[in-house]
Amino acid sequence: MFSRIQEDSLKVILILIRKLVMRRIYFLAPDMETTHAIVNELRSEGIEDRHIHILAKRDTPLEDMPEASMLQKTDFIPAVERGVVLGGTTGLLAGLAALSYSGFVIAGGAVLGVIMAGATIGSLMGGLAGMNSGNSKLKKFENAIENGELLVLLDIPKDKIDEITQKIIKHHPNAEFEGIEPILPLSY
Repeated sequence: MFSRIQEDSLKVILILIRKLVMRRIYFLAPDMETTHAIVNELRSEGIEDRHIHILAKRDTPLEDMPEASMLQKTDFIPAVERGVVLGGTTGLLAGLAALSYSGFVIAGGAVLGVIMAGATIGSLMGGLAGMNSGNSKLKKFENAIENGELLVLLDIPKDKIDEITQKIIKHHPNAEFEGIEPILPLSY
């Protein structure tokens, strides 16, 4: 019925839609034992490891728990988004300047190409800059993590936030609920 490309495109669209309805919640766990218990409970609730991210002090072995990746630890994604906007805008201005100062008519395709090149270069430069800076949303947890606490980042659908949060608080009263945020914020 659908070609392989159409099926892959539908999968990508479904992933993006799921990300729009997902939220990230934060818990600070006081120790490894509590964190293990929380992760095991989340797994028993059917939450996949790819939606659980643990951030601990450097060189802390997390054993079988899912460690936060570079995407969670850095400002890579926001920096790429800013780079695309700034690079695309710069490309647009450069294309319009070339169009107005050239002695001949430049087709719209050339201007579009300059915009795309600017957006590409901007996203690359933004991504590189973002990889070198820690996640600004995690700055407030730095002291707690350095003191041995573990940060649990959990990506769950909006409609399950209350249920999961209440279960974790009820079963692990020493874990502190630290907040909710969209996974991919829409504004910067």
